[in-house]
Amino acid sequence: MKMAVVGTGMIAREALTALRQADGIEVTVLCARPHSRDKACALAREFGVPQVATDYGAMLAAHEADFVYLGIVNSAHFDYARQAIAAGWHVIVEKPFASTLAETEELIARAQAAKRYVFEAVTPLFLPNYRRIMEMLPMLGLIRLVQANYSQYSSRYDRYLDRDVAPVFDPSLSGGALYDLNVYNLSLIISLFGRPQSASYAANIGFNGIDTSGILTLRYDGFVASAAAAKDSMSPSFFMIQGESGWIHAEGTPNELCSFTVGLRGKEPRTYALNRYEHRMVHEFEAMRDIFERGDYARAEEGLHTTRTVMAVMEKARLMAGIQFRAD
Repeated sequence: MKMAVVGTGMIAREALTALRQADGIEVTVLCARPHSRDKACALAREFGVPQVATDYGAMLAAHEADFVYLGIVNSAHFDYARQAIAAGWHVIVEKPFASTLAETEELIARAQAAKRYVFEAVTPLFLPNYRRIMEMLPMLGLIRLVQANYSQYSSRYDRYLDRDVAPVFDPSLSGGALYDLNVYNLSLIISLFGRPQSASYAANIGFNGIDTSGILTLRYDGFVASAAAAKDSMSPSFFMIQGESGWIHAEGTPNELCSFTVGLRGKEPRTYALNRYEHRMVHEFEAMRDIFERGDYARAEEGLHTTRTVMAVMEKARLMAGIQFRAD
C-alpha cells in the first residue's frame, strides 16, 4: 500500500515515525504548503520519503499513491479529504474527523458513492488491548460507572495565556480540549457502549471562547459515563469501567492503552499488555492496510458508525457549552 502524508507538524512526524515501522506501507510523497517546503524537505530526508510536493491538487492528480493521510489543522480536514475523494484517493483523516456533523456526513457519503475508503485515525480503537477489553466486558456484569481522563498540560498553553493563540486553541480552526483530547475518551466510550441517551459538557472557557478543559457527562440506560480532558492542567490519565461483577482499569493516556488490569469479584486482578508495538499508531496503519487489502468495506463502515456518533455527540455538547467554530 502506498501513502502520501500531508502536513509537517507534530502529528505528521508521529505518523511518519509509525509508518516507518509498519509492514507493507510505503510513503511515496510528503506534501506541505509552499511556505513549509524547507521543513518538508528536512522531514523527507529524515524519513526517506522520495518526493516533496507543495501543490496539493497537482499531487492528487499525479495519483502516485493509494491513500492520503491528513495530519493537518482540524478545520482543513473536510476540504482536503473532499478533494482527495474527488480525485479517486482513499483517505485517512487524523482525529477529529471533521469540524461538524454535516461535514462528517458529507465526506462519508462522498466516499461511499466513489467506493473509496475513508478512515478516522483514532488510535485506541485499533489496539489489541482495546479488542481484549471489548471481549472481556461481559465479565463485568451490569455496568454502573465509566470514567475516562486525558489531562495533559499543553506546551502551547503558556503562549495562549499571553494571547498567542496556536491552532489547537483557536475556535476558528476547530480547536479545543474536547476535539483534541476528549475525542479519544468519547470514542472509547461510544465504541464500547453505543450512543448515549443524553450528553452535557461543562467546560472551562478561555478568553477567546475555546474550551481549555472540561468534563463531558454521558447518560446511558443504567449507568453514567464521564469523560474529562484538560490542556490547561495535568493529572494522571486513565480509563475505568466499573461493573457489578468487576472492573477494568487502564493507566495512562486513553490514546495509548498501553496496558489494563481486570479485577473480578473473588479473583486476583490480572494485568494485560497485548499491544505489539511501542508506537500506538503502527497498529492503526496496519489495520487499515489489512482492511484495504481484503476489500473489507463492512469493517470500515463499523468504524465510520462510531465516527458519526462521536461527532454528533461532540457537536451537540460543544454548542450547548457555547463554543462556536467557523465551520458552524
